[in-house]
Amino acid sequence: MAELFRLRTDPEHTADAVALADYQPGGTAVRLEPADDARLLIPHLGALRRIDIAFPKFREGRGYSSARILREAGYAHEIRAVGVLYVDQLTFLVRAGFDAVLADTPIDRAVAERTLARFPAVYMKAADAARPVWELRERV
Repeated sequence: MAELFRLRTDPEHTADAVALADYQPGGTAVRLEPADDARLLIPHLGALRRIDIAFPKFREGRGYSSARILREAGYAHEIRAVGVLYVDQLTFLVRAGFDAVLADTPIDRAVAERTLARFPAVYMKAADAARPVWELRERV
């Protein structure tokens, strides 16, 4: 059974996520598949407490864009990556806006924390709050 790797400290929202096609306004958890348009959720972001984004195979990357779209639209609750994911993807997932991962294969928490701490500097803006090194240099 997969174990949840979560970077949030608020209580986990445990409602079952429904497929986007089955989502009803006021629902609190939804699941996006790679072909789903995350922008359809923007009018409902105030009600949603968790958005699961599916990664059904390793080579699937559309979920990164979905997470960034949702974060840029102001969504502040949990965005969970679900599926075929590995520890070396964590940095990219976090930068795109994910704050929880439910991988098909277990992610060792100690390895994950070392992975996320490995490169403290970033070189481009993303959905996270990290400031690029060039921006930091300009302030000096």
